[in-house]
Amino acid sequence: MVKSGGSEEYMQRSDAMPEDGDLQDSHILEVADQGVDPVPVARTYRHSPAHSAPAESGEGGVGWRDTLIWCGIPVLIVMLVRIFLLGFYTIPTQSMMDTIIPGDRVITTKLTPRIFALHRGDVVVFKDPAHWLQDENNQFLGDDLIKRLIGLPGDVVACEGAGKPVTINGVAINESSYIRPGVEPSAFAFRVHVSADHVFVMGDNRSSSADSRFHRDDGANGLVPISDITGVALVTYWPFDRIGTMSGHHDIFAEVPAGTMQSSARSSAPSGQRQ
Repeated sequence: MVKSGGSEEYMQRSDAMPEDGDLQDSHILEVADQGVDPVPVARTYRHSPAHSAPAESGEGGVGWRDTLIWCGIPVLIVMLVRIFLLGFYTIPTQSMMDTIIPGDRVITTKLTPRIFALHRGDVVVFKDPAHWLQDENNQFLGDDLIKRLIGLPGDVVACEGAGKPVTINGVAINESSYIRPGVEPSAFAFRVHVSADHVFVMGDNRSSSADSRFHRDDGANGLVPISDITGVALVTYWPFDRIGTMSGHHDIFAEVPAGTMQSSARSSAPSGQRQ
């Protein structure tokens, strides 16, 4: 009886305990009641490679391509600016005092007269037209000179001598704003009719400037071909205490009428009729 009773008790207990399949079914029903897919989601694992792929060449260091970009491109830009846009000059002579003194360093724009018009009063840098440098102490400008443009093509530039003003097409101009103090506009008389495609130039320090007045026997009547002009001065950038813009004093020439002959070049527009 004990065995039998024990067996019956065991059977009752076994019946009371749900089988594993019943537990799973019950769990599935409970999950299904919540509207969730009962299918187990497969877990994914991200495996890190034992050895990372080798870095691209140059990564983490400076390669020749980086050197070319960071060094070559800036150098190229500077070269293009120097060739096509700006000129840099050191002035060794006294011919433009006190506007420019010896040792000043000047920046010029090369866009004039290539693109923009020249005007009376512009401070221009030009190639030596007829061995003018023999009369000037020029060791830094090379083959170039710097003067102020006074007459354009067609203009008649004249002066009656010491104590008299310079006239352009019969109109006297007041040059006191740029001529060196105590210096005459011209110590001697002259009269020049500016030919086509040329300009008449003078230094601001008239007593120490071998300019157009002194070279009237050079075969071109002392005139400078516009094609020889390499630029117009913009600023003085050194020494530090001399930094400043270069004024053309164009207002001084505002009342000067057009000359009797106009050049076909676009750079010959009178300052009173600026383009």
